[in-house]
Amino acid sequence: MALRSPLSCVAKRATATAQSTQLLSTHASQWRRGNATVAPVKQNGAGSKGPTAMVFMNMGGPSTTDEVHGFLSMLFADKDLIPLGPLQNYIGPYIARRRTPKIQKQYAEIGGGSPIRKWSEYQAAEMCKILDRTSPETAPHKPYVAFRYANPLTEDTYKQLIADGFGGGKGGRAVAFTQYPQYSCSTTGSSLNELWKWRQRLEGKRAADGEVDAEGAIKWSVIDRWPAHTGLVEAFAQLIEKKLLEYPPERRDNVVLLFSAHSLPMTVVNRGDPYPSEVAATVYAVMSRLGHKLKYRLVWQSQVGPQPWLGAQTSDTVKEYMKKGQTDMLLIPIAFTSDHIETLYELDKEVIGEDAEGHEGVKRVDSLNDHPVFIEALADIAKAHLASGKAVSKQMTLRCPKCTSERCLASKDFFAGQQKHLDAAA
Repeated sequence: MALRSPLSCVAKRATATAQSTQLLSTHASQWRRGNATVAPVKQNGAGSKGPTAMVFMNMGGPSTTDEVHGFLSMLFADKDLIPLGPLQNYIGPYIARRRTPKIQKQYAEIGGGSPIRKWSEYQAAEMCKILDRTSPETAPHKPYVAFRYANPLTEDTYKQLIADGFGGGKGGRAVAFTQYPQYSCSTTGSSLNELWKWRQRLEGKRAADGEVDAEGAIKWSVIDRWPAHTGLVEAFAQLIEKKLLEYPPERRDNVVLLFSAHSLPMTVVNRGDPYPSEVAATVYAVMSRLGHKLKYRLVWQSQVGPQPWLGAQTSDTVKEYMKKGQTDMLLIPIAFTSDHIETLYELDKEVIGEDAEGHEGVKRVDSLNDHPVFIEALADIAKAHLASGKAVSKQMTLRCPKCTSERCLASKDFFAGQQKHLDAAA
């Protein structure tokens, strides 16, 4: 998010975080009315392992400026994403309320809302079309989107799955497909914890004896990371090569590539979160594809609050290089799979427009959005996962060295435990 200004310490008691859920719930009914209901599916068709629900997980973003407060309230309440200490239930709502007018103005400047839902729904639908052709044994594939802090919320998506014939005593298969290519406990981990929570609430105690693995519940598996997939790397490389052509030939070889990813608090990094190393793996894979012909740096954006975050910050890097006479820089949003406020406002308007003062040598690579190579990559990742018969990756079962979250442990154990159900259905 474009939340660069520091946050002061707060002693004032603020509105309870439960209000954020209420705010978004008012829009959830509009979402359900505004989207066509997928026709009920028939489970266990003859000679088929389908249908399969493909659930794209992401942070999400407010579709309108009216949704900004609810979005911020849920975001600052999430201790996995932004740890604010023991007073988070008071500080989080206060920050959300204070920042809402400013963030509403930012969303107004990029069209009145985030395009992330539009792109997520498009990417999921197009991927499923490819999967229907390339993985007919698990077809039909039904696209869903589950956002952590915006509509469609994970809760509503899970209820829609049940309404469409998945789970609720009817069985069926679903894949939780993270749209964060690089794993972090703050992003993918938080989304999986939320999915696990609603699974337990909506299906966990459905049986009379309270059995968690009740017969007829959805069989889940997880695609939790894909930082160096060849299709992802190729898509980024093609977009970089295309943008480099906008520089005069005599300047092209001296352009500095700045791979920009969302930062993390150092408390999360020092806990052992794998995100920094996985982002670095993506960057190195892309540079290898480009033949290491250009200079580059990995930088970090979207720091929130006064506590130490992973750096160097993208904004500071651009300003310092400008002072040193390096005015040809190409920004690459390496940890994002579509446009949203971090690209359209923070990079385009704040970093390029303000920090670089609109210098023509500072540009941004287009986001992945509807890039056909990227869509094919999503389908390839999903097909390989479905063919593997694995519930989770080996890496997902490994907790951070200093993790003390019982919720994280329970979530990981649940998804890993789905293996026995997948094996039984094979």
